[in-house]
Amino acid sequence: MTAARRLSIVPDGAHSAAPKRKAGALRVAIATQDMKCLDAHFGSAKRFAVFDVSPDDWKLVEVLCFEDVSDESGMHRNEGDDRIAPKVKALEGCHLLFCLAIGGPSAARVVSAKIHPIKVPDAQLIEDVLSQTRAMLRTTPPPWLRKVLAEAGATEKKPFDEED
Repeated sequence: MTAARRLSIVPDGAHSAAPKRKAGALRVAIATQDMKCLDAHFGSAKRFAVFDVSPDDWKLVEVLCFEDVSDESGMHRNEGDDRIAPKVKALEGCHLLFCLAIGGPSAARVVSAKIHPIKVPDAQLIEDVLSQTRAMLRTTPPPWLRKVLAEAGATEKKPFDEED
């Protein structure tokens, strides 16, 4: 099983292994080959750029790197090797996963890890994906995103009406 290399942005004086998520932000992973574009299928992605995205901004928190990946047909070089489990494990804590494509078995494993996969039909700049995500957060998010926000604790809980 191939492990991920985790390249994290660590603030001065911090010694945490896993970056903490900014309050109210969604943790978003983007499948990328070049760190400029969302341009990879889940299985063939050599990198996942991981950002904290809020209505006001986004911040790169880490990059997950994988050496042993599938080709874009979904075929593995060594069929017995599981290349999906290390990716899903490394992405734990993310709320959204953007990629060009993801197979059914991989999508099921991602969803079971409480990560919402989003297939994008064409490659686009990472900055554009992040801008679109921020725009959704600033306006009325679609129902699927409201559910993700609630599960992530990124929305304010409405106080119960007290009846006296």
